[in-house]
Amino acid sequence: MSLFFISLLIIASGGVLSPFFKHNFTTMKFIAVSTMIVGSIGGIIDSGSKLMSQSATINSCDYTASLTYLKSFTLSFQLDSLSAFFLVIIFAISLMASFYSFHYMDKPERSLGTAVNYLFFSLLVASMCLVVTASNMIAFMISWEMMSLSSFFLVIYNYKSKENRRAGYLYFIFSHVGAMFILSAFGVLYALTGDFDLSHSFASAVSPISNALANLSENQKVLIFILAFIGFGSKAGIFPFHVWLPHAHPAASSHISAVMSGVMIKTGIYGIIRIYSLLNFSSPVMGANQLIIGNSQFIGHIVIVAGVISGILGVVYALGQNDMKRLLAYSSMENIGIILIALGIGMIGVSSGNTAMVIIGFSGGFLHILNHSIFKSLLFMGAGVVLHKTGSRSIDALGGLIKNMRITGTTFLIGSLAISGLPPFNGFVSEFFIYMGGFKGVGMTAITVNDASVAGFAVNQFAMSRLTFGTTAFGIVSLAVIGGLALACFTKVVGVVFQGEPRTRAAEGVNEKGVAMLVPMVVFALLCLAIGVFPELPVLMSMNAISSLNISNIGTESGGASVIEITTKMIGMAGTISGAALLFISMILSVLLLRNFAYKNKPVTTSGTWGCGFTKPTVKMQYTGTSYAASIVEFFRPFAPIHEDHSPVKGRMAGRSHYQSHVNDIAELYMDRVTLKPVLFLFDKLHWIQHGDIHLYIGYILLAIVVAMFFV
Repeated sequence: MSLFFISLLIIASGGVLSPFFKHNFTTMKFIAVSTMIVGSIGGIIDSGSKLMSQSATINSCDYTASLTYLKSFTLSFQLDSLSAFFLVIIFAISLMASFYSFHYMDKPERSLGTAVNYLFFSLLVASMCLVVTASNMIAFMISWEMMSLSSFFLVIYNYKSKENRRAGYLYFIFSHVGAMFILSAFGVLYALTGDFDLSHSFASAVSPISNALANLSENQKVLIFILAFIGFGSKAGIFPFHVWLPHAHPAASSHISAVMSGVMIKTGIYGIIRIYSLLNFSSPVMGANQLIIGNSQFIGHIVIVAGVISGILGVVYALGQNDMKRLLAYSSMENIGIILIALGIGMIGVSSGNTAMVIIGFSGGFLHILNHSIFKSLLFMGAGVVLHKTGSRSIDALGGLIKNMRITGTTFLIGSLAISGLPPFNGFVSEFFIYMGGFKGVGMTAITVNDASVAGFAVNQFAMSRLTFGTTAFGIVSLAVIGGLALACFTKVVGVVFQGEPRTRAAEGVNEKGVAMLVPMVVFALLCLAIGVFPELPVLMSMNAISSLNISNIGTESGGASVIEITTKMIGMAGTISGAALLFISMILSVLLLRNFAYKNKPVTTSGTWGCGFTKPTVKMQYTGTSYAASIVEFFRPFAPIHEDHSPVKGRMAGRSHYQSHVNDIAELYMDRVTLKPVLFLFDKLHWIQHGDIHLYIGYILLAIVVAMFFV
């Protein structure tokens, strides 16, 4: 048995044993956390070694495992460099989240609930690992359902709360609607190939499905991809299938939110990438001196547009939130949009034969998958510490926390800078790659046609080049808009929550005791800085993951530059810019240290400055998060309707008044109006069918059997 499966057994065993030690709270937590850590370390060693042993241009599978299910189906699992890349992230984030949970889950009166939480936590981690290694449809769907069900029970951990139960049910519905689309994609694929096998995407595997896949038409491939894109997009949180996201993340415990946002939603991205690789859109039909355009050319454009919409609306909705965890949930939707823009750029590069665009685009996407898992886990953990110590997630109810929570405030600030794409942190490096990949696409020109016999295709090619230019430029501009809005969003959070003065008693007298919660945040903050300054190893990991994409034109020359030269140049540029930013920050810190040294042991007096007429300011005079973001949210009002509730001011001596505003998610708003209410109305009209008479129920069954016989 490989180290990978041994690691999964260790992780699962800790979760299974937890309920048996519910009467000894500390022992129970120690067993669950220690087994998770040991198993995750083993998984990182196994998957990391296999990932780094891969050549950047050669794809291979390291091992295959299978077993028979119901004496009819085979469950098979394989590991290639793409799987290994995601496994490293899953194991690393799960390790830190479990360590964080030791002090976060500190209520002995909820011993049984905590034990059950650890049980489903371990099952979630194991099932995510199985999802990214499953090599046939049956194994994939079983692993996918395990992941969805275990995460559902983690979302409803605080099941006594009506809001949490509603969040769990909403997540459950979207998970299974998405699963039905995935199943539909697999069903079409099986109908066309006659095989459950997915191992063709693991390039070293020899599978009978290969010839059948090669014979699929362009339209058939696009249909399968669109169905899968909707299904996996529901899990990833792509607009408009993201509705569950801002409800489920705030409901779950903070370490689970970190895993769900940092890792679990990435399994949706993994599914999109794996299906894309399986369908092999990288084998275009060649004409005389030109590339013939097919429907698969538009796959990259669809992905970019979906990414732009998700990215911009995600950060706009985040700006309008007053709940810290809800804000971070919408921010996850924003970063999924960024990842999709990168993948779309890579896909366009594949269809157009632009190797530089392929390498840089996909590298930026994979690198952002890694980076987002780090800084988003850090931010959710920081929000968890704030919630744990203050009992509030409301941004406008907090303030001044950094005075007593220096580690939490500092690490949250670093995570905020990283997610905003600012150097010298890791978010900058991945977004820099995405920009450069987009610039390669914008610079791409129409293919020259030398043969007059195919001149009819020249117009088609020129039109496609213009479409590529427009879509890629649209992606670049949108990425800049997303970055600016993200900076405004996290300026709001850091400024209102950690700066200023406490707005309520909940924010007064807080502390950050609990070293197990602080260590993971410090580790993630250091990783944000390390990857930003030294991006070579993460970029190499991304390059090795790309080798599993079954892209035939990887490794060719592009404008005289080889793949290695392109990668080396990009690493050098990113490292130089991040190094310059690090030098600038070091200079500022040096000046501050020099100032403190110069004023050491010297009397320093403080006094108030001119108060502009407000000599006795109160905490109510501070900016709120709502007022800070109001002008930006107002600009996007057609896409983010604002609901305001306030009583009118009447008379010369106005009495007490109130004001409350809420930014509506347009997808959720119209889902309720267009889908939910009509369905409930229809079911209400059909209520007469359910009358309680067993004889008529038997009649319904017989009638259904008779009708079915006409079609069988």
